[in-house]
Amino acid sequence: MITTIVECVANFSEARRPQVVESVIDAITSVGGVALLDRHSDLDHNRTVLTFAGPSDEIEEAAFRAIAKAAELINLDVHTGEHPRIGATDVVPFVPISGVSMEECVEIARRLGQRVGEKLEIPVYLYEEAAARPERRNLENIRRGQYEALKEEIGTNPERAPDFGPACIGPAGATVIGARHPLIAYNVYLTSDDVSIAKKIAKAVRHSSGGLRYVKALGMLVEGQAQVSMNLTNFRRTPLARVVEMIRRESVRYGVNVHHSELVGLIPQEVLVNTAQWYLQLDQFERDQILEYRLADVLKKTTGVASEPQSDFRSLDMGFLDALADGKPAPGGGSAAAYSGAAGAALVAMVARLTMGKKKYAAVEAQMTNILDRAEQLRDELTEAVVRDADAFNSIMAAYRMPKDTPDQKNTRAGAIQKATKIAASVPLEVAGMAMEVLELAADVVADGNLNAISDGATGAALAKAAMIGAGYNVRINTASLKDEGVVKSLLTEMEELEQRALSIEAQIRGDLIKRGGLRLS
Repeated sequence: MITTIVECVANFSEARRPQVVESVIDAITSVGGVALLDRHSDLDHNRTVLTFAGPSDEIEEAAFRAIAKAAELINLDVHTGEHPRIGATDVVPFVPISGVSMEECVEIARRLGQRVGEKLEIPVYLYEEAAARPERRNLENIRRGQYEALKEEIGTNPERAPDFGPACIGPAGATVIGARHPLIAYNVYLTSDDVSIAKKIAKAVRHSSGGLRYVKALGMLVEGQAQVSMNLTNFRRTPLARVVEMIRRESVRYGVNVHHSELVGLIPQEVLVNTAQWYLQLDQFERDQILEYRLADVLKKTTGVASEPQSDFRSLDMGFLDALADGKPAPGGGSAAAYSGAAGAALVAMVARLTMGKKKYAAVEAQMTNILDRAEQLRDELTEAVVRDADAFNSIMAAYRMPKDTPDQKNTRAGAIQKATKIAASVPLEVAGMAMEVLELAADVVADGNLNAISDGATGAALAKAAMIGAGYNVRINTASLKDEGVVKSLLTEMEELEQRALSIEAQIRGDLIKRGGLRLS
């Protein structure tokens, strides 16, 4: 079964009150299966762009909750900002990513528009691919005159009548909802505070003024610098590099340069590859000359599993901690437990290496060599478990999304849920077992390793214990959903035995810290 993934890039007329932005984010992430991918707030624009993604039904619900929360907290009557706007939730586009067509995104936009109009009594205009009128495909036409003009005209001018909702506006304004292809929001800052230059350059590059096709641009003053603010609506037809070079040439006409640029939200990887190809003049460049792409292709051929190159928590750099903190349900506590265990194993390996080759510790050279080998092996296995735990959780979510319209579908779905839940309980149990081994190895290096690193060995033990505790929580939460009592009893018994063994090892480590290191432990 192909999981549908839809991206929503919602724009809200607020950036100066972080608590309001957080409330809108909470509304979005309160829907299971929806992940917040990016947030970008600009104080001068007084605007926040939130990018989130998930399955079709969930993304539609998350967008509705966000619109409702923004309407509750944002009053356009007192709102000011550089960026044009007509609503608290100004624009909500849906973008097809995987397993979903543009037509389906159009249906999402229209259903949501009707719901917002009826339930929240907010005027809704459909745009881009979802537009009900040809003249409303372009956002600029709908947003002409901004909130203030629309408030005056909506009840009297038939051309301003909404597609859904009342023909009158409250403090939340109106909302534009639609479906579109991937868009690049890109801003270029100039080495000048003369906003008239930015406006001239914007006029030169935007399509509506005779510039580049698929480019929309405005000139404005942001943070004391002239800015050319753009949306690139079709990066394949009008490449990013072409836009940048035109801005550079236009800037020279006015005696200024490009100071820097910024992305608002996310950008397809293809754009960056194409831009690098253009600037480096790699005329004979082929896609599979990129190492990550070639590896992905080989993996697909050998395992049948497609894997696009990615830079996420699997690299186990700061990206993992960012992924852990960003509000998605995975990676979560189970992955963090495995990560903690891997860190503990790394410290054990560190102490072993600091002991080996020292004359003072020649008697334990062979022991430390064995400890090092096993610690590194455990570190690798626990590192893999970080991903395995997240994948196990995602498998449960996929099982819950299986169809349940017929009795057979319900039975298949129930069986898949139980199978996935058993795996989700087994993975943290394996993590707990490996954490126990790390704890035992830590006890050995505290007892016999380099005295100067005894606290590092103890810290490794503490991390291993934390990994075991965290893994134990995840074992228990998943067994609560299992119906096979025999399996539940087996998993919990094994977990409890590991926890009892850990208590005695901890006592041993504390004794060695006092005896060898002279540490004062209460």
